[in-house]
Amino acid sequence: MTMASITGVDTHAHVFHRRLPMVSKRRYTPDYDATVEQYLAHLDTQGLSHGVLVQPSFLGTDNGYMLEAIAQHPDRLKGVAVVDPSISEAELDRFKSLGVVGCRLNLVGLTLEDYAEPRWQQFFKAMAARDLSLEIHRTMVDFDTFLPAMMDSGVSVVIDHFGLPEGGLKLEQAGHRCFLDALGSGQLWVKLSAPYRAQLAPDQALAMLAQMREACGGLHRFLWGSDWPHTRFETEVHYDQQWARLEALLPDLSERRKVLVDNPDELFQFT
Repeated sequence: MTMASITGVDTHAHVFHRRLPMVSKRRYTPDYDATVEQYLAHLDTQGLSHGVLVQPSFLGTDNGYMLEAIAQHPDRLKGVAVVDPSISEAELDRFKSLGVVGCRLNLVGLTLEDYAEPRWQQFFKAMAARDLSLEIHRTMVDFDTFLPAMMDSGVSVVIDHFGLPEGGLKLEQAGHRCFLDALGSGQLWVKLSAPYRAQLAPDQALAMLAQMREACGGLHRFLWGSDWPHTRFETEVHYDQQWARLEALLPDLSERRKVLVDNPDELFQFT
């Protein structure tokens, strides 16, 4: 594959069906199916060549359905898995061979652990050695209490949904300052996805992007994701609406290409 064959990457979407076994402790239970065929149709409508599927938290560590979808379309899709930190290096190797490019920690609503502990550091370093990224889903208010320990391992960290800042950056909060400082390190990536989860109106998203660009000196740390099928917001949010939000956020075509093509290719190695 050449860079010219990549027209755009949606780095955040989920596939599932309602009959899959789900974890007992979950915040959401879907009553519909979100298939890979439906997702690819959205990509095609917007002229996007590739996508990254993210394992939904309600399916736990059974990544089978996501991996099946990737296996059906290995030329277009990669995945971010949910795994136990005790996963073996051999299993990480297997996941990577199946198209997995990262592992996700959904920390929303959870009590944080000590991520400087050896078992976590071993996990993070094993990911880093394989060029797998660590994806974090958590409101940024307490980033200062755990993000440095993760980054100390050397793993590339991807922050979901603008970091869930709840209306924008608040520099009086240590977690928000930690986020901006980390952006300048060259180790942190941010998904410009799901502004509705971050409570960001269009003008607030523009203001936050300007602050983030200043912190890292450009656009080279940003990705875009649709967050399809917009779980818990299905009746309010649609794919084309999120695409329009991106166009408003980055009206310059060359800047949009940076976020849609160059950056995801660098992180997820499509070429």
